[in-house]
Amino acid sequence: MTGRISYPEQFKTLAAQRVPSVMKAFAWMLTVAILAAGLFLVFAPWVQTTSGFGTVTALNPNDRLQEVNALVSGRIQEWYVRDGVHVTVGDPIVRIADLDPRLLERLNAERDQVVAKLRAAETAQQTAEIDLERSRSLFEDGLSSRREYEQARIRVEELRARVAEAAAELTRVDVNLTRQSEQIVRAPRDGVILRVFAGDAATFVRAGDVVATFVPDNASRAVELYIDGRDVALVRPGANVRLQFEGWPAIQFSGWPSVAVGTFSGEVVAVDPSADSNGRFRILVTEDASAGIPWPDQQFVRFGSTARGWVLLDTVKVGYELWRRLNNFPARLPTRSSQAGL
Repeated sequence: MTGRISYPEQFKTLAAQRVPSVMKAFAWMLTVAILAAGLFLVFAPWVQTTSGFGTVTALNPNDRLQEVNALVSGRIQEWYVRDGVHVTVGDPIVRIADLDPRLLERLNAERDQVVAKLRAAETAQQTAEIDLERSRSLFEDGLSSRREYEQARIRVEELRARVAEAAAELTRVDVNLTRQSEQIVRAPRDGVILRVFAGDAATFVRAGDVVATFVPDNASRAVELYIDGRDVALVRPGANVRLQFEGWPAIQFSGWPSVAVGTFSGEVVAVDPSADSNGRFRILVTEDASAGIPWPDQQFVRFGSTARGWVLLDTVKVGYELWRRLNNFPARLPTRSSQAGL
């Protein structure tokens, strides 16, 4: 006995222990996973995006939801349409009758009186002009006084003013007659009557009141998205956008838009210079014709539908993107090369 402790002799149970093969395999798998994750974070690319929610609208104001207004005051006499009916340009929508059923008859009678007054004034003017020429000849021949000649001139000017006054009155009557004649409101263009607001017959409406809403056909769609003010400085007109429409099945990968399924390509055409009341900025996105895949038909994606979009920014490494999000930093300013690659 030398006094040294022999562990195999003193700790026979410990010496008999062996590391299970499962644990060795797990250790190797964990090591490989950590190494793979590190390589993935360092070398894998990631497309930075800024996302936002919005709705489908029309880029052209003439293609957006329109209001159909009453042209004259009166009561509703007859409806020609109902909700959801398709109309063509010029089709009647509603007939509005004036409270005075004989108003048009009275206006026509007034117009006849004004026309007669205008003709009488024109005839008197022509006669006065003939008298003026006769007075001028007599005055030049010394057979008439200057006073008679000047009175004839004054008479002609008075009759000219009377003719102009009668013509203006006739114009006023014609305007009133035209306005009251427009008692049938017609469709401004092809489209669909979205909703009828006014009541049934005998409902009183005033000129300018909204009686229905109208959605034009063949409107060019756009999407208005609202994005965070932190990233709005990075969004430029012409930037690519991936869109996911409400009710359309899609699988979106924010960092790898090339492998996304069910999303559609768009292009930023405008960025609002100021924020809304919630501090978010609106951008307008239109369909990217060069993408090759058109947006879903209007039957499936209609005006007012909800949409979500991802504006594609710069391409960075996954590790950098993870670090940026953990620190709540803004995305990196897109470079020209990265924008061209998108």
